[in-house]
Amino acid sequence: MLTLASKLKRDDGVRGPRASNPASDSSRRVSVRDKLLVKEVADLEANLPCTCKVNFPDPNKLHYFQLTVTPDEGYYQGGRFQFETEVPDAYNMVPPKVKCLTRIWHPNITETGEICLSLLREHSIDGTGWAPTRTLKDIVWGLNSLFTDLLNFDDPLNIEAAEHHLRDKEDFRNKVEDYIKRYAR
Repeated sequence: MLTLASKLKRDDGVRGPRASNPASDSSRRVSVRDKLLVKEVADLEANLPCTCKVNFPDPNKLHYFQLTVTPDEGYYQGGRFQFETEVPDAYNMVPPKVKCLTRIWHPNITETGEICLSLLREHSIDGTGWAPTRTLKDIVWGLNSLFTDLLNFDDPLNIEAAEHHLRDKEDFRNKVEDYIKRYAR
């Protein structure tokens, strides 16, 4: 799977410790982001929650992947929710960009896919935002937790969904189930 990792090793072996031609060296230089991603993807794949699956459409581009979360408990049990993650060049100083591709009725995810998860924020008031010590594994576990213990009706991004839950929990559950049948199978 880690095609980029084998490429990095092969390139290092071809060049040796120092390339004699600086121009050819700079054209082969690997970004800090890509070096970090090789390690983080291996760690992520070894430590995925059982409700998550990661897919790399292009194994040579570890900076773009899709995540499928299939909750096994709670309101969203039985649904399959797709997320798209793009890791910017400035990673790990800035967080990855994540969008939910599945239409969902959720207090922390809008119907257009925006996500309210503090660790995806570059700056957060509560101090739980992005930090260079965070990894892709933290993001995947955080997204997975949005369907269980991080489900937050008190600080919603989708205010209408949160108010719906406060007004009528049973009708909220019915609407979630309807969305799962229509969009998340």
